[in-house]
Amino acid sequence: MPDGDDIRPEVKVLGGMSDIDAGQWDSCAGPTNPFLSHAFLSALEESGSVRAETGWLPRHLVVEDGGGRAIGAMPLYLKGHSQGEYIFDWGWADAFERAGGRYYPKLLCAVPFTPATGPRLLVRDGADRATVEEILLGGVIGLMERLEVSSAHINFPTPAQADRLSELGMMRRMGIQYHWSNDGYQTFDEFLAALSSRKRKSIRKERREVAETGLTIRRLVGAEIEDKHWDAFFHFYMDTADRKWGSPYLNRRFFALLGEKLADRVLLVMVEDEGVPVAGALNLIGTETLYGRNWGCVEHYKHLHFETCYYQAIDFAIERGLKTVEAGAQGQHKIQRGYLPVATHSAHLIANPGFSDAVEDFLRRESHQVAHEISLLMEESPFRKEG
Repeated sequence: MPDGDDIRPEVKVLGGMSDIDAGQWDSCAGPTNPFLSHAFLSALEESGSVRAETGWLPRHLVVEDGGGRAIGAMPLYLKGHSQGEYIFDWGWADAFERAGGRYYPKLLCAVPFTPATGPRLLVRDGADRATVEEILLGGVIGLMERLEVSSAHINFPTPAQADRLSELGMMRRMGIQYHWSNDGYQTFDEFLAALSSRKRKSIRKERREVAETGLTIRRLVGAEIEDKHWDAFFHFYMDTADRKWGSPYLNRRFFALLGEKLADRVLLVMVEDEGVPVAGALNLIGTETLYGRNWGCVEHYKHLHFETCYYQAIDFAIERGLKTVEAGAQGQHKIQRGYLPVATHSAHLIANPGFSDAVEDFLRRESHQVAHEISLLMEESPFRKEG
């Protein structure tokens, strides 16, 4: 009988995060990105925000070595729709179904409701990365065949993993987000000094006008975040969700679990008007990046969104020495506030050869357009031109 070191690693399909020990999962996910932690992903499931009835059936993959130790993992879902993904494939679904195919269900590797870049093929330090990555993708392909689904998608991988997924045969897609980069700034004023005079004055005016309202803005982390703050923020979240898309993805239980499991990695920016909460922004803290996620406001205050979501985030990132702020999806207006366009990525496998060829042709043309758009958007940079 071969010893444990000679046994080829095995890929397993999990029915949920409760099927794996948190330490085992996190040994693969690492500490960098809080969205990939067992705590965050399990909070989505325990709260019922992610379950079969909401169109997100967990089918996570785990690779175990001969001793039963997790050496690789992937957050994976069987999706009954394309909501909450931020990589838009509704056009693909419509075209495939008009041609007589069935696009849903599909497999999706992503963090639900979260357009934040991070590793998707999670590998334990010390494991053979290339081998584990191949096994994970092989597991996805095997599950595609077993479930007879149309496709598999990996959303918001890191650029390096996007390259790797291309090498392994997946089609690559590009998108655009707006991120702020910390160029060694020690203060917010140092950041402003890097901007053109006109943009610097504009930001100072926006911040001054918010300050003149008399609103109180506080940044809360860890034990500073109490149930009353979550109650207020959930009210903001529901109000915004009702107005923007009608069906909120997250429930109050999720935010309670987030506070229990990950409070030290949460930055909650709360705004009060004479002691009454009126707005808030939820961020998660990575080891190098601050991730802006949700915002809500029950009253209109000029420039408050910019202050709460963008400038407070920059202030916090500078204080903590973080390298980047990711402010979420969309928003060309972020450029004038120091958040520059960057390419995001996704990777795709389509089972039907003819449809796969059509998608590949589309992506080839789309990628040129996206690269050109990023180039044009960079011309709007608020930073001072050298020379």
